[in-house]
Amino acid sequence: MCDCKKPYYITTAIAYTSGKPHIGNTYEAVLADAIARFKRYEGYDVFFQTGTDEHGQKIEEKAMQAETTPKAFVDQVSGTIRNIWDLMGTSYDKFIRTTDADHEKQVQKIFKKMYDKGDIYKGSYEGMYCTPCESFWTESQLVDGKCPDCGREVHPAKEEAYFFRMSKYADRLIAYINEHPEFIQPVSRKNEMMNNFLLPGLQDLCVSRTTFKWGVPVDFDPKHVVYVWLDALTNYITGIGYDADGNPTEQYKKLWPADLHLIGKDIIRFHTIYWPIFLMSLDIPLPKQVFGHPWLLQGGEKMSKSRGNVIYADDLVKLFGVDAVRYFVLHEMPFENDGVITWELMVERTNSDLANTLGNLVNRTISMSNKYFGGVVKSTGVTEAVDEDLKAVVTGTKEKVVAKMDALRVADAISEIFTLFKRCNKYIDETTPWALAKDESKADRLAEVLYNLTEAITIGASLLASFLPETAEKIAAQLKTELRSIEDTERFGLYKSGSTVTDKPEILFARLDWKEIEPKVQEIQANQKAEYEAEQARIAAVLAKQNGGVTAPKAEEPKSEEDESRFIDIEPKAEIEYADFDKLQFRVGVILKCEEVPKSKKLLCSQVKVGSEVIQIVSGIKKSYSPEQMVGKHVMVLKNLKPATLAGLKSEGMILCAEDENGELAIMTPDRFMPAGSEIC
Repeated sequence: MCDCKKPYYITTAIAYTSGKPHIGNTYEAVLADAIARFKRYEGYDVFFQTGTDEHGQKIEEKAMQAETTPKAFVDQVSGTIRNIWDLMGTSYDKFIRTTDADHEKQVQKIFKKMYDKGDIYKGSYEGMYCTPCESFWTESQLVDGKCPDCGREVHPAKEEAYFFRMSKYADRLIAYINEHPEFIQPVSRKNEMMNNFLLPGLQDLCVSRTTFKWGVPVDFDPKHVVYVWLDALTNYITGIGYDADGNPTEQYKKLWPADLHLIGKDIIRFHTIYWPIFLMSLDIPLPKQVFGHPWLLQGGEKMSKSRGNVIYADDLVKLFGVDAVRYFVLHEMPFENDGVITWELMVERTNSDLANTLGNLVNRTISMSNKYFGGVVKSTGVTEAVDEDLKAVVTGTKEKVVAKMDALRVADAISEIFTLFKRCNKYIDETTPWALAKDESKADRLAEVLYNLTEAITIGASLLASFLPETAEKIAAQLKTELRSIEDTERFGLYKSGSTVTDKPEILFARLDWKEIEPKVQEIQANQKAEYEAEQARIAAVLAKQNGGVTAPKAEEPKSEEDESRFIDIEPKAEIEYADFDKLQFRVGVILKCEEVPKSKKLLCSQVKVGSEVIQIVSGIKKSYSPEQMVGKHVMVLKNLKPATLAGLKSEGMILCAEDENGELAIMTPDRFMPAGSEIC
């Protein structure tokens, strides 16, 4: 517990306004909200900032395709993002936009300050440019000729530009990271930044552009606009009142350095290399911690409209409710590895955890109080040994939750709270209230049992409020009590004896039937597909009009009837007996980690969870899949293949793929969720 109103400043990465955010993007806002709420619960004076990143060439192109101005385009998208953050109950204190006039003015002053200091100089740049990432790359930095960050196509570009002297601060940053092991979390992200970027040496960074206009102009050289990342990253200080002229607000003095930058693992480099160096240039302290959270993948794949696998928060809320969605994204995301979301998994978790473990517990407890005592909850002092174990679990939960939250292990913190609820369910089985009710002499014991349950649920709901705020309030309302302070969650027996619970308990989470949910999901997916196709047709028409009636080629044409009817003949192998086939063990595995094999153009090395075991498999699939695309996939594995050594690495199985006549590979995956380890037969 914080014994004073100590400030705590937490930020999310500001969302890029290229389109509506999917649930993987929304997860970050919900995660930050849970941390912010829990810090407030502990007594901290929290300031939670989020917002939108609104400049850059990609936005300029999106606005052109939408036949509107960049400002009108980002106004609409920023509004959509803010609406979704609000829908999910994010309790932010400030929503900053990089088109805010005060932010833009400070960006210009920051750029000039760095220039006057000699950290920014004018030159020219020639290289390969990735428009989605707004980044230049040398040929040696490309991966298979594509952007090393996002895997998309790059194009040659040459232009006059300003550069930042990154190498000037590299040694200082390396020393800082070594001296502050908590700065970059998880540790694997720190190792990646040190080994892949800092230790090999930093190149100077291009920090201005001249080939587009939608950005913050360099005020002393207006044909240049400021590099979008220099613009975006500074929101963390401009949003709280930083002034490059040396006149910061009291809020800035109170809040900086930030306690936590919460970001996706894909932008960890910008936040742990570029941003700290920019701050060093400005003589500003570095943030205390940067946490690069993993991705939330749809069925093991990154979400994209072109794949047709996007899941949006508002669609999920319509089917499951806000707190069910909050629970899923907070509880199902591992600390370090990517998490998986599917519609089927949402139904499964809603039923098993929310409806059964929590909802049924609350409903049973209130219903029994009404049935046996007219809703009156009274402590009689008739205790048994089993009560002490329940009380120990309940009052010990707070300490465990605080420890998990201090380590940013939010999923584990929620698991501790649900351990409390599971213990309550076990307590019902141990004390059998329905049996006690049959014996009038056991009435006082029955009353004590129901009192203990009511008290335990109140404490559990109080700890749950940071994660599922609406549900916690509903539970307290049904028990006709208030949620407890964090100190009081360690004290058992504060529920006022003789209080009356509601006589009409509400079902917190109804059990769901996938057969009823599936048609609704299919409708959502059909609507998304129609919207995507309409959008692509509209963009093609706009481009055709701009090109004098010539339609621009599409990135990927839809399959034709001829494509669907294609087939490949291969030389058949000799027939085998069933006994031969039965020797092979095929199982479902999930890719936990995947890396390129050094000096190999073909091989990827994957850590694959098969049941409770994790095995290593080396596969020649690099030309068709990046390591990022592999993580989270559920794949078909030949498990009992004799281990072999490939490129010096042990391979303990085989990932099954299909191969076309051009050598393109497609990994074989189950067409619906199957747990890791499932047998393929």
